[in-house]
Amino acid sequence: MRVFWKHGYEGTSLPVLTEAMGINRPSLYATFGNKESLFRKALDRYYERPANYFTLALARPKARQVAEHLLAGALETYCNPRNPRGCLWIQGALACSAGSEPVRKELVARRQAGEAMLRERFERAIAERDLPADANAGDLARLVTALIAGMSVQSASGANRADLERVAYLAMQAWPASRRR
Repeated sequence: MRVFWKHGYEGTSLPVLTEAMGINRPSLYATFGNKESLFRKALDRYYERPANYFTLALARPKARQVAEHLLAGALETYCNPRNPRGCLWIQGALACSAGSEPVRKELVARRQAGEAMLRERFERAIAERDLPADANAGDLARLVTALIAGMSVQSASGANRADLERVAYLAMQAWPASRRR
């Protein structure tokens, strides 16, 4: 997972993978089938471990807490010195050759599914009057996912923790308040 996270799908060679895993190429193929299958397993592991903040955020009781937890989780993941910078799901295959198009499509589908889960959570918040009735759950989900993606790109480009904290802080200044008193 960390090798793909650091180098992206296309930037990760089989020799680098087998060395990192301590296995030979036939063992990699016997266990995982191919590089693409291994990458999909790495994506699953990433979601279960470093990016588990996403699932935890969706369970927060208030929409604002969901957004805050997502931004804070992204910040912690992207700025942890033990991790490669940025996000595997975002940067793993943004641009790739035609031969890797299925991997790029897989990442797009996973990001879209995450945005859909976030939209559904914000729709629930509107129904519960935690967000204003005129709030647009889809727009809020796109805003938060765009912020997370932008923070990933900035992290990978060298932005420091304080820079990304300011981004998250400013984003939350624009968060819609509930009209319920």
